[in-house]
Amino acid sequence: MKVAIAYYSSHHGNTKKLLDAIKELYDIKLIDAVECRETDLSEYDLIGFASGTYFSKFSKAVIEFARNNLPSGKRVFLINTYGLNRANTKEVERIIKERSCRLLGTYGCRGFDTFGPLKLIGGIAKGHPDQNDVKGAIEFFMRIMEINFQN
Repeated sequence: MKVAIAYYSSHHGNTKKLLDAIKELYDIKLIDAVECRETDLSEYDLIGFASGTYFSKFSKAVIEFARNNLPSGKRVFLINTYGLNRANTKEVERIIKERSCRLLGTYGCRGFDTFGPLKLIGGIAKGHPDQNDVKGAIEFFMRIMEINFQN
């Protein structure tokens, strides 16, 4: 079972914190969508896209990475962190659908956010993602693996 997750995690590293916890338990390849804009994902059985939420959407880097690199017919999942509102995933979901891929699920949790005027009040969702958020991300990933890749 080969798993790759393309991600963008800026500002406070909220999204990367979740991915690092998953990587401690599973052999997965993490791909920074800014540092690596093109890669062959055809050898992977499961592909994830993970991002913080920027103006209510996944990051442009992750969306472009998906648009340029997602092969047809793959199993895909999404992970995101957010300050105020969950990410609108329609754009990345459209790419998944256009490639005849199957979206297995989405996990989202709060993340510390100090963008714009939130900085003036010291930010929101302080301490997030916390242990429960990390545990939720791990359990989400475990369910995907168990349900979709049982021997």
